[in-house]
Amino acid sequence: MKKVLGIDEAGRGPVIGPMIVAGVMINEDEEKLLEGSKDSKKLLHKKRLELDKKIKKNSTYKIIEVGPNEIDEAVNSKTMNLNWLEAHKQAEIINALKPDKAIIDCPSPNTKAFKNYLKNLLENKNIELIVEHKADEKYITSSAASILAKVRREEIMDEIKKKYGNTGPGYSSSPITQKFIKENWEKHPEIFRHSWSTFKRLSQKEKQIKLF
Repeated sequence: MKKVLGIDEAGRGPVIGPMIVAGVMINEDEEKLLEGSKDSKKLLHKKRLELDKKIKKNSTYKIIEVGPNEIDEAVNSKTMNLNWLEAHKQAEIINALKPDKAIIDCPSPNTKAFKNYLKNLLENKNIELIVEHKADEKYITSSAASILAKVRREEIMDEIKKKYGNTGPGYSSSPITQKFIKENWEKHPEIFRHSWSTFKRLSQKEKQIKLF
């Protein structure tokens, strides 16, 4: 019986908090147990929570949290970037769960290069590997993984808000998030992605104001 693993992420773009990479594995003929799963962005929060429980009950899964500091190290590195970092986390999930087939929602515009890079990180070189853009819209295991990743990211952001105050959604485009960065960039450096241009711009601006 073929074991199928779907992998997806949540929180790749925000300036605050972690990126979450999740994998959901199930026997190919039991995918109906994940029924209702679809791209997490197309589901209401309440529905995501319901499906999160259902998916965890009916599948084997693994969730990896990638903190701001690790993301900054990859972005600032000469040999690594955010895509390659995500590939390493995907490989970690594949190597741990040992599926027969893995379906990846590809973060890179060059799916062929990404697939080759990922394959080199795998213990099992003979695994069937499907690497596509928007896999979470096409394959139910990837959809399920996107839900687990999104729910975990939301849980962590709720914890951050309780501890540090109203961060907003954590995205650079949010005025609430921008205000939070201006007021807290120096107080709570551990929750920010310092390599993001929004953080650099706002923190530098506040530094200059202090100097003057």
